[in-house]
Amino acid sequence: MKKQIENQLENIITEGVIKYDEPMSAHTTFRIGGKADCYIEPSFQEVEPLFAFLKQEQIPYTLIGNGSNLLVSDEGIEGVTVSFGTSIAEVSCEGTTLKAQAGILLSRLASFAAEHSLKGLEFASGIPGTLGGAITMNAGAYGGEMKDVVTYVTLLEDGEIKRCPASEMDFSYRHSKVLESDIIVLAVEMDLQEGNQKEILALSRELNQRRVDKQPLNYPSAGSTFKRPEGHFAGKLIEDAGLKGYTVGGAQVSEKHSGFVINIGGATAKDVRDLISDVKRIVKEKFDVTLEPEVRMIGRF
Repeated sequence: MKKQIENQLENIITEGVIKYDEPMSAHTTFRIGGKADCYIEPSFQEVEPLFAFLKQEQIPYTLIGNGSNLLVSDEGIEGVTVSFGTSIAEVSCEGTTLKAQAGILLSRLASFAAEHSLKGLEFASGIPGTLGGAITMNAGAYGGEMKDVVTYVTLLEDGEIKRCPASEMDFSYRHSKVLESDIIVLAVEMDLQEGNQKEILALSRELNQRRVDKQPLNYPSAGSTFKRPEGHFAGKLIEDAGLKGYTVGGAQVSEKHSGFVINIGGATAKDVRDLISDVKRIVKEKFDVTLEPEVRMIGRF
């Protein structure tokens, strides 16, 4: 990046972190990805001026959370990569209302709710992403989704901070209006229910154990690779197509759960992309069902 722009960024980011040529393999659960030209972890106060500057200078940017649903190109990411992490992760509750910033991990959010005997987020306790990413994708598991508990979302939209009711977020299966527009999730308000703390913790443990039993958590991955096709289960289609254990380079269709593509060692983004392409083609040929990746692919593909 030009030195002048670097200097301006460093005038904005005084509390947060700026790194140049940062390997994105260190910031994704796939452990895959080339270098980001510029990687920034801003404080909450720095978010608004940072994005105003990026827009003014027409600098391309990519916003990420915990990197748990991402495949980053081997060629890296141009422009500025902004990560919402521990510096944007405050959480509080008042009665049954939970308020949290976008960078908080869902596991921490669910634990906080349990500490205050609030139920409704048990489904999220084992999801490895951040709250901002969960809102963007309307994350869900075991019959629960974010749209079930969200009441308001604070957004940075067109340079302005807006408080948007859940009814205007266009939530649907693995979708919200954030996916299709230049909108940034800053914070979220949720309405939970009073519950019995022991029962809340017991349900969370049960759901997490089901994940351990069924999912290949001992290998790097981006979670469930494909969206659920209507009337089908992606993992079953892939297994029935004879693709369990199918391997391209260091990428493999998990032998434990065919809905997961895992990094068995040294996988590149190209390995994963090629494997996904093969799986889509073969499933389409065998069952006439089109699989759509749930994993977000970013960078210089």
